[in-house]
Amino acid sequence: MRNDHVTLRSTAVFDLLAPRTPPVPVKVELRYDTRDPYAVVAAFRTGRAGWVEWVYARDLLADGLLADAGDGDVRIRPSVEDPESVLIELNSPSGHAMFEASAQELADFLDRTYDVVLPGNEHLWVDVDTALTHLIPNDLS
Repeated sequence: MRNDHVTLRSTAVFDLLAPRTPPVPVKVELRYDTRDPYAVVAAFRTGRAGWVEWVYARDLLADGLLADAGDGDVRIRPSVEDPESVLIELNSPSGHAMFEASAQELADFLDRTYDVVLPGNEHLWVDVDTALTHLIPNDLS
């Protein structure tokens, strides 16, 4: 486990896509924290109410820049209509949203995460003892 933790942040604007309406720009903060080296957080600005965060695998983002990726609540794929864009589909019990984002911006953010933690080296940043402490109750009696 490494002790020199780093948090990367990047802001972007994704276009919220809906049928028969023009795209709506949404501010998004992308975060990568070495305390959870396998994950990326996308925080979507929802107006005055605050932010909605989605956490998904860093590998999913990388795979989705190249081809269809994901089969759960988060799906990412290159846009067929615009090779410079990526489509991000989010599904939850409360709804469904489709966003279009710049493939280059996402690739640049991903490259920055690789500068900090190379793919395949994520395990070097995981503190197993701390993770187990959170999973196992302290009072076993």
